[in-house]
Amino acid sequence: MNEKERFLQTWEREFQITLKVLRAYPSDQLNLQPHERSRSAKELAWTFVVDQGLVNKIVSLQTLDFKSMPPPPPPPATMKEIVAAYESTHDEMAKKFRNFSEADFNKTIRFPVGPGQMGDLRRAEALWMTMMDQVHHRGQFSVYLRLAGGKVPSIYGPTADEPWT
Repeated sequence: MNEKERFLQTWEREFQITLKVLRAYPSDQLNLQPHERSRSAKELAWTFVVDQGLVNKIVSLQTLDFKSMPPPPPPPATMKEIVAAYESTHDEMAKKFRNFSEADFNKTIRFPVGPGQMGDLRRAEALWMTMMDQVHHRGQFSVYLRLAGGKVPSIYGPTADEPWT
């Protein structure tokens, strides 16, 4: 298995886990904001859709500069719409990836590497970083899920709500 295939396999697995967490969120708690500097649950859930769009840009562009990108669209009103958009953007990217060559996967692109800093990264590294950022946000969202009174599903192992025994 080459790195592109390993990435796709991991990307699909992480998508399914994130989908499970999003679907578990109580739809009447989208305005939950655990701290004044935190995003609302709706805004954080929308991040997964926006990040799928970022993956599209990494695949399509030679330079990705956040400063030159337009702001993302606002989240829709309901969790059902957010989940549908997440599934749709993921399906769109899966089709693109199937036609993406290993050579393109390994090409160098310009990508943000720190505050106000751009660097040369293999496209593969930028894609892995973006996926790990989604995993990070999913961890945040699982805390929101607990605070909202939802049941946290198994992510990488058992939870209090989904024990394996």
